[in-house]
Amino acid sequence: MGTTPEHDRKIAEMTFSSVYPHYVTKVEKKGRTEEELLTVIEWLTGFQSSDIDKLIEEKVTFQTFFERAQLNPNAELIKGVICGYRIEEIETPLTRKTRYLDKLVDELAKGRKMEKILRQA
Repeated sequence: MGTTPEHDRKIAEMTFSSVYPHYVTKVEKKGRTEEELLTVIEWLTGFQSSDIDKLIEEKVTFQTFFERAQLNPNAELIKGVICGYRIEEIETPLTRKTRYLDKLVDELAKGRKMEKILRQA
């Protein structure tokens, strides 16, 4: 199932600051911590906690967020379905990267071990 240009545009224009609180709520509801969330985001993007704070303050879009990110070379190991889309079949690079992040947050919330989330084993 491919994404539409409209779907890809909406993701590109969405601000990271509007989604981040939802990530925090999702993981905390399941007994995980914001610190663990930041670890996951750092693994994927290279952003430290202070970088995340600045990006939130700047209200950057996901387009800008991922333009500034240094994507982990193992990100391509993130596979599966998230939000109704099979990640490895998403053709638009920005949408795929955003779904990588969504998938990692989902795995964290579901209680998956951190070494598995970070594709270490």
